[in-house]
Amino acid sequence: MKDIKVSHLEGTILNAQVGDSTKSRIKSLFNMMYKYAVAHDIVEKDYASVMFANGNPIKRSRAKEVIPFSQEEIFLLWDNLDNIAFADMILIGIYSGWRPQELAILKVADIDLEAGTMLGGLKTDAGKNRIVPIHPLIRPLVENRIQEATAMQSEFLFNDANGQQGTYMTYDKYRKRFEKVMKYLKLTHRPHETRHTFITKAKACNVDEYILKLIVGHTIDDITEKVYTHRTIDQLRAEMEKITK
Repeated sequence: MKDIKVSHLEGTILNAQVGDSTKSRIKSLFNMMYKYAVAHDIVEKDYASVMFANGNPIKRSRAKEVIPFSQEEIFLLWDNLDNIAFADMILIGIYSGWRPQELAILKVADIDLEAGTMLGGLKTDAGKNRIVPIHPLIRPLVENRIQEATAMQSEFLFNDANGQQGTYMTYDKYRKRFEKVMKYLKLTHRPHETRHTFITKAKACNVDEYILKLIVGHTIDDITEKVYTHRTIDQLRAEMEKITK
């Protein structure tokens, strides 16, 4: 009987038509359910605790290779700015290095057109509240988004006038719109590859290593560089402008 119950649990997980991460969550759910059931005398034995006793076959799929946008693909985005909604948002990501989650929630108040900077960031201490110069190529795109947000009386830089659950952007909304752009252009990129493209372009254009880390929010390990905290906006901007179209 014990083997039947355990194999039933294991089979439910392994036969589920979902990804490995979801299967792992199902396994965790079974564990929590049985712990609760044992604690409240609903069942006598915790069969979930002996699932996959001979080794867990649930393995996360190997992470897909991160592939930056090619120059031809970037030109394709520029050529379709007026044809595809949110192509501009993708280009702003490519020329700023924001994480998609960071890009989606930028606020108008954090855009300083006079100084030519954006303020934002999430995730790590190095990534939070960082200043990113606005690359000259995307300044008109940012200005257009500010005008649109002002007209819509939105505090957020990116908005969707046709959004069914509010006009403001979230990462999930951005991801879906990103996928529509990729489908339209017959491309296969994922949202975080805009950031990888920025880093790749910056390195190819010999952007200063430490300034690049400051812009994208990477941790600086060099002790002497860590204490040198007075990188000016002009220095950041000068390095940013090395990046070509």
